[in-house]
Amino acid sequence: MTRRLEASGCVELAAVERSGLIESRHLGAAVVLSPLGEELLAFGDVDALVFPRSSLKPFQAAAVLRTGVALDEVQTVLATASHAGTPEHLAVVERMLRDAGLDGSALQCPSVYPVDPAAARHSPGPSRLAYNCSGKHAGFLAACVHAGWDPATYLDPAHPVQRAVAAVVEEYTGHRIEVSGVDGCGAPVHAVTVRAMARGISRLVRDGAEGSRIASAVRAHPWAIESPGGPNTVAIERCGIVAKGGAEGFLVAAASDGTTVALKMLDGANRATTLVALSLLARVGAVDSASAAEVIRRVTPAITGGGESVGEIRLTV
Repeated sequence: MTRRLEASGCVELAAVERSGLIESRHLGAAVVLSPLGEELLAFGDVDALVFPRSSLKPFQAAAVLRTGVALDEVQTVLATASHAGTPEHLAVVERMLRDAGLDGSALQCPSVYPVDPAAARHSPGPSRLAYNCSGKHAGFLAACVHAGWDPATYLDPAHPVQRAVAAVVEEYTGHRIEVSGVDGCGAPVHAVTVRAMARGISRLVRDGAEGSRIASAVRAHPWAIESPGGPNTVAIERCGIVAKGGAEGFLVAAASDGTTVALKMLDGANRATTLVALSLLARVGAVDSASAAEVIRRVTPAITGGGESVGEIRLTV
């Protein structure tokens, strides 16, 4: 069985400096692969098992599209998204369900308030539609209705839609699934290596029929994959990449030529993932350095004291 990612297999990827003193250090593993799958950069144990969490969503959406269900561009992005629960996001999810002859009661993700503060203030209460994975769940349900599969059991790992997801993950990553768990939304989540995730997303967005549709849709509607001002959304808008973050410090991002970075922060923090990913892509010439620096400035949290800047989060590899 492939080994799990351990502290001994990690290197420092980023550090938080406050008033001249390193206050926190983010350890992890990261890899950059060329469009041909060649290793351009690697830090830490990139061949250890991790849960990519929502960074698996492009594969899950590809499995949905492979059933032949008709999703338009923005619905395709919502099937790939970790959305903020804005009215615009929820309207798309509701339309996905309505097109399948269903409504929000068919969703089996948890009931929450929207992540977006304005949407949360105006929300009548928690709902399953507001969960950031509701678009993915709506995609599963739409695929079930289209294929004639039971929509009531769509989260069962043995369900045809979940078997289809596992097949897509193995096909593109080249990694045989040995360990699976339950994601925060209740769907199956599969453990793969950081290297396999980079390889899989690169192959998906370059070579996969469904993946090409997903990449095109994400680039056309970056607001839908997260939220206006969100790190993934801003990176897609400014750098033309396909970026998908996951909980607990995972991020995968593919440049337009297929050069791909994947990384996992061992402490589960997401605050430096975009900084590390874009810095590494810029280092190998896959994205414009000035655009990457602009995105990093916009989305990396400031280190402040008394309302003034007193430090920074910076790359350390």
